[in-house]
Amino acid sequence: MAGTAELALYGHPFSSYTWKAQIALHALGLDYDFRELGEEHPEHGAFVAERGGPQGLFPVLADGERVVFEASAIIEHLDEQKQLLIPAETATDVRMLDRVFDNYVMNVMQGGVAEAIKHPGNPDPAVLADVRAKLQRTYAWLERWLEGYARPDGVTMIECAAAPSLFYANWVDQIGDEYPRLKAWRAHLNALPEVSRCIEAARPFRAYFPLGAPDRD
Repeated sequence: MAGTAELALYGHPFSSYTWKAQIALHALGLDYDFRELGEEHPEHGAFVAERGGPQGLFPVLADGERVVFEASAIIEHLDEQKQLLIPAETATDVRMLDRVFDNYVMNVMQGGVAEAIKHPGNPDPAVLADVRAKLQRTYAWLERWLEGYARPDGVTMIECAAAPSLFYANWVDQIGDEYPRLKAWRAHLNALPEVSRCIEAARPFRAYFPLGAPDRD
């Protein structure tokens, strides 16, 4: 990996997958240039469109001449030498849970958001009900998993994936009292300095959340 002064992350402060990469950068104590996408910086969008994989999506990390897209791959790249976010002795389990949070929390939640964007003010109740049913099933699974999860002293790839996915999933389908471990863990994640930085940076954009951002966070 190149020197930290050469690190640049292309993304948006309200993006869950951008958070995932940022949490890793924060946890590793790396300095980086955040290149926000938006109308004021068309050159950032042009870079992502060209270098952000088959669909030109963010986040994208530029590490000197090396460019890495996809949040999980960015974390792998950043942690390649330190092995703090993906400890060698638990690497398989860490990567497995990373996929759980991306595929069964983050992507499911985004299905509800996409429906609300597609039909402003009138999302299909059947689509939202399906999203919530899938989230409830995942919440129940995570509640059982947390019973045996030994929280690390710091942050691993699991926390990088869990924090943004649970933050926004709770807005789509609130984590209820029937999941006490999951509810408490989400609060713990939100309070981590590596995560709270992302939450505060995204606060000005909450009005754009298509299902309505709740006041509870």
